[in-house]
Amino acid sequence: MASIIETSIRAVVTKGVLKIAEFNRGRLKPPVTPHPFLTGLHTPMQAEKTLTDLRVTGTLPTDLDGRYIRIGPNPATPPNPASYHWFLGDGMVHGVRLRGGKAEWYRNRWIKSTAVTAALGLPDAPGPRNGRSDTVNTNVLGHAGSTWALVEAGSYPVRINEDLETIAHDPFGGTLKGGFSAHPHLDPDTGEMHAICYEGTDQSRIRHVVVDRDGKVIREEPIRVQDGPSIHDCMITKSYVIILDLPVTFSMKRLIGGFGFPYEWNPKHKARVGLLPKQGGNEDVIWCNVDPCYVFHPANAYETADGRVIFDAAVHETMFAESTQGPDSHRTPFERWTIDPRTRSVSRAVIDPDNQEFPRPNEAYLGKPYRYAYTLALPSDRDPAFASSSRLFKHDLEKRTRQVHDFGLGRVPGEFVFVARQNATAEDSGWLMGYVVNADAETSDLVILDAQRFSEAPQAIVHIPHRIPPGFHGNWVSAA
Repeated sequence: MASIIETSIRAVVTKGVLKIAEFNRGRLKPPVTPHPFLTGLHTPMQAEKTLTDLRVTGTLPTDLDGRYIRIGPNPATPPNPASYHWFLGDGMVHGVRLRGGKAEWYRNRWIKSTAVTAALGLPDAPGPRNGRSDTVNTNVLGHAGSTWALVEAGSYPVRINEDLETIAHDPFGGTLKGGFSAHPHLDPDTGEMHAICYEGTDQSRIRHVVVDRDGKVIREEPIRVQDGPSIHDCMITKSYVIILDLPVTFSMKRLIGGFGFPYEWNPKHKARVGLLPKQGGNEDVIWCNVDPCYVFHPANAYETADGRVIFDAAVHETMFAESTQGPDSHRTPFERWTIDPRTRSVSRAVIDPDNQEFPRPNEAYLGKPYRYAYTLALPSDRDPAFASSSRLFKHDLEKRTRQVHDFGLGRVPGEFVFVARQNATAEDSGWLMGYVVNADAETSDLVILDAQRFSEAPQAIVHIPHRIPPGFHGNWVSAA
């Protein structure tokens, strides 16, 4: 538990505290080795490109009509390597437009934050800002007829157009009262997006936010917490929103010390999982203790006939315990948690012990019993850049088997997303798509796999003649 003095300081991050942090940032010593998230595969792109003459290997599915878009950090001006953290870079979206069996274009565009427009000599993008914060770099998705770039812990969403240009910073038409989340989840039955949101300046409260199918916030319910936990993601079931209150919390010490990302592993913070009824409030949360760990990304969750909740996720043994530059865990198995609201307990079981992240299901099954999850393998040995594995996994959760797709030596995939075939009846009838970097050639590919032929050669590859830095999250945004 934080001391009384620290809690008082945390309550309001004053201008004086920020001035001290800025002063100490200038005194930090440069890292002894090159910053892993500013060099190598992560070296930022220097310009926005539009490419229309794209070479394709294989056959692009003709019923794919839309854009695959992914976002990630890409500093517009060289940051201070001593204080830079991967999660803080200016956002850049990378997209490929598919239509009629052709790849019409590739584009990359910065999300126009105040810092980016200043660096590019452009006028500020329209729309309100949530205090000082307007960097958006973590997820991008389609909802309510618009495409939204998202981040957690403060900034409002940003609407972008069909060509990936920033339209405006937009708190859902003025209906959002605080920051949003990087990971809202769409209820396939209602068309509503559920998110657990938090502000970097408020360590005592998080919010359950619901955005309706028209893109307006219809619920913004406060939930009490302690220590300012970093809650990157959540998950939904038929009845609940699952809250992950785990021991990565706000660190005044790191903030004042000058480090840009003020969160770290906090073993004194009790790890717990909350089951919030979708229409419930703070007093209705069913809190269940869990052994200390950290979860960035769940795959899915659902309720059993006897009232328990099944929750599948990539689980880090610790996070931000050592590094101030980016993720630093040593072990990340794929796990299944059984959460019992009657006994307020969590039972953990390992599905696959290999290190992996970015789990994605067929999202038509979100919150429901499902069979398949797709994950990105992480290196078995510590890789400070988190970018040296060449494999994806397909988990059959009924048979408890795993298939592997290996792109080959020197080819580094990112998160892959599942896109269902039109009128599909089988859960895995569809495609998986994502970017793969060729580290030796300094080129990239948009790779499309047939999910039912997961280990076989790709259905199609769209070749991009430059390196796309490893990013965070993306989605298929259908033209429909």
